[in-house]
Amino acid sequence: MKLLLLGSGGREHALAWKISQSPLVDKLFIAPGNAGTRLLGQNVNISATDFAALRQLVLSEGIDMVVVGPEAPLVAGIYDYFRGDDALCHIPVIGPSQAGAELEGSKDFAKGFMQRHAIPTAAYRTFTPETLAAGKDFLRTLQPPYVLKADGLCAGKGVLILPTLEEAERELEEMLGGMFGEASRRVVIEEYLSGIECSVFVLTDGSDYKILPVAKDYKRIGEGDTGLNTGGMGSVSPVPFADSVFMQKVEERIVRPTIAGLKAEGIDYRGFIFLGLIRVDRAYSCAEAGDPMVIEYNVRMGDPETESVMLRIGSDLVDLLQGVAEGNLGERRLVIDPRTAVSVMLVSGGYPGHYDKGFPITGLDTVEESIVFHAGTKVAVAEDGSEQVVTDGGRVIAVSSYGADRAEALAASFRSAQRIVFEKKYFRRDIGSDL
Repeated sequence: MKLLLLGSGGREHALAWKISQSPLVDKLFIAPGNAGTRLLGQNVNISATDFAALRQLVLSEGIDMVVVGPEAPLVAGIYDYFRGDDALCHIPVIGPSQAGAELEGSKDFAKGFMQRHAIPTAAYRTFTPETLAAGKDFLRTLQPPYVLKADGLCAGKGVLILPTLEEAERELEEMLGGMFGEASRRVVIEEYLSGIECSVFVLTDGSDYKILPVAKDYKRIGEGDTGLNTGGMGSVSPVPFADSVFMQKVEERIVRPTIAGLKAEGIDYRGFIFLGLIRVDRAYSCAEAGDPMVIEYNVRMGDPETESVMLRIGSDLVDLLQGVAEGNLGERRLVIDPRTAVSVMLVSGGYPGHYDKGFPITGLDTVEESIVFHAGTKVAVAEDGSEQVVTDGGRVIAVSSYGADRAEALAASFRSAQRIVFEKKYFRRDIGSDL
């Protein structure tokens, strides 16, 4: 088959790496891709949200399946675009309908969905500019720290956790005043959940599901989980505290009610569900200490978790995706590699604030004991026609490794990270240390 993968980050390189191993795939296209994905398939310079151009590509190349990596095209309705086009409607799109994508596209919708289906999550209320005063009143009923979330997509930057009531009230005004544009014209305020987080990934055909390897990611730029939030500085899989007892609770209280809730509400959902979970360390109204609660839904795989999770899927990913497309996922076999996999992100100096691009990257061809996934790279052509891989983003390279245990895998990634060189390179050396 011919398969089209949408996206250009580390998640998409990891997906392309796994998809390209399948004997079911004759040709892989990546739109737009990056300097790493071009080694696994054919990059096509089309934005993942340019539906008209993607339509032309799919029809001209005879593409048989579309796998959506990032959230933006899903929230924009690419699934519905294909379903509503007579020439495209027979081509499966791995990703939810626009209605299903609201689980990530609207924090308010997601919280309401969880409330309707008795899925454990933090208490919350949603406010608009017109109800600012009520929002401040609600803040005064909560204990610090205070959690404010922009309702819409903010590229991972729309969540604020604030230590004092004064800061929370000020930031609420700023958010409702347009801090994140239209995305924060509504703001969800919720109680702060105390505990340790993990990411659970589910692949579903709308009825059946497979729970993929669990991972934990690290968002803060600084070691010891300090400093500003980023798109992710690394990930680890498996997660020791996500044992069989914990995961049985996750499946019974969260996964099954989520799938059943989507079906009950008539939402067409065929793709990945990301469950951002927390194992709470004290009792809440809907959970005891040690239980899982939902922090957020995403409607695609996470980044940088995918760069660890893909290493631990031992079965043919494309076979599983065909099960999603055909509605028989329950008949497909998911094999999980027992080894530990970790990913360490190499980032540009200054990230997540201002950083420069275009620095040459060397040493990629010297890495032997790890798998290198490109996140923010591109190919630059010199005046003499030679090609050079250069930095093109804040998060540049994800170095992923296997190990018999976490220490072994991390040691391999750290050794490989030292071999890759670009100006102002930075990475965290404490990924997984809290486990």
